[in-house]
Amino acid sequence: MKIQFLGTGAADWPKEKDYNMPEFRRLSSALVDDCLLIDPGPGVPNAIKEYGIDAKSIKYILVTHSHGDHYNQSTFDWLVSLGAERIVCNAGETVNFGTYTVRAYTANHGTAKDTVHYLISDDSKTLFYGLDGAWLMYEEVQAIKEYRPDYAVLDATIGGIDGDYRIFEHNNLGMIREMQKTLSPYVGRFCISHMAMTLHTDHKTLAANMAKTNIDTAFDGMIVEF
Repeated sequence: MKIQFLGTGAADWPKEKDYNMPEFRRLSSALVDDCLLIDPGPGVPNAIKEYGIDAKSIKYILVTHSHGDHYNQSTFDWLVSLGAERIVCNAGETVNFGTYTVRAYTANHGTAKDTVHYLISDDSKTLFYGLDGAWLMYEEVQAIKEYRPDYAVLDATIGGIDGDYRIFEHNNLGMIREMQKTLSPYVGRFCISHMAMTLHTDHKTLAANMAKTNIDTAFDGMIVEF
């Protein structure tokens, strides 16, 4: 299985790429195996163009929630016009399509209705995709223990800030490390994404910090195969 991060930023990043910024993160989205898109956000068309992705290869679309940094109607309509199909998988449901089995779980992200996290499996590998949300809910923790994802992508919006009100909607880095300690026996490797522009250091510093505990730090265009 392969995941390519088309965007790794939280909602405070500009919707359009600013090529004058020394570091830029598009709003969060990811492409699995070149055919399964998670979140058709506003930056997806630009990412597809920049990374040389064939938009017609995208056959399936999963949506985590309706916030505008994750779902853009124009992006969605464009991909559907090219042949993509939205796969609806609500919390508590399991859906099979193509070579995939997707299981959805309620996320701790109360400002958007029906936010979900996904376990995405093919014949041999499993990905956990957990953007947005704070901590992990009981049911998804139990599912992680059962299905043992090879790669887990976790929300890291708040950076190193402790005690912030946003921890009720998003994770800080301390929360990430606590979850890693508990779930390491069940997860092959961890990765963070969805970093707020105003709450994080530069990517190099952040990545070096997270590497100390063997956690990947996603950047736009990053490809991971597992």
